[in-house]
Amino acid sequence: MALNQRKAVFLDKDGTLVRDIPYNVDPRRVKLETGACEALRLLHARGYLLIVVSNQSGIARGFFPEKALLGVRRKLIDIFSRSGVPLAGFYYCPHHPEGIVPGYRTRCFCRKPHPGMLLRAAKDLQVELRLSWMVGDILDDVEAGKIAGCRTILIDNGNETQWEFSQTRTPDHYAPTLAQAARMIVSVPFRITERAPADQFSQGGRP
Repeated sequence: MALNQRKAVFLDKDGTLVRDIPYNVDPRRVKLETGACEALRLLHARGYLLIVVSNQSGIARGFFPEKALLGVRRKLIDIFSRSGVPLAGFYYCPHHPEGIVPGYRTRCFCRKPHPGMLLRAAKDLQVELRLSWMVGDILDDVEAGKIAGCRTILIDNGNETQWEFSQTRTPDHYAPTLAQAARMIVSVPFRITERAPADQFSQGGRP
């Protein structure tokens, strides 16, 4: 089978791409992290699709309805557009095993550290995961990326507190900011990573 040459950077949303405001669905409070605009422009210029993948357990917990994310998605599209780059995809997981809302209280394969959102995006957008990166601020992001077959960068900004390492929870690189992560991505020599056994997981993703 021929290698699909489309490559992507999967971006965690809160604490990586935008400022971390717990359970925020107010578009007016969605603000890029410092240097994120520079990062988006650099990655887009180097041919990467930019895809947001975000756990949104506030839906399962009853903090806000799923439709509230429509405004957040529109705001992200606007932010990307004003940065001069397209948002290729916005995928979220509304589930949590301790949720209280019927239909959302479940163990799923889209909630990070599972790779379902990345696998769904790769299928939808014809992305080659072995050419792609996952960037996030906690090790659950790293694990999702590793299982999917991506290279990974942990934004070491203090948001990870447990530091429970394993083969799939050890990032390929660390960076203090998304801007630095982007510079790292475009400077790493091209190589095909060996695909992790992601096929054992469901293709969960955007509901």
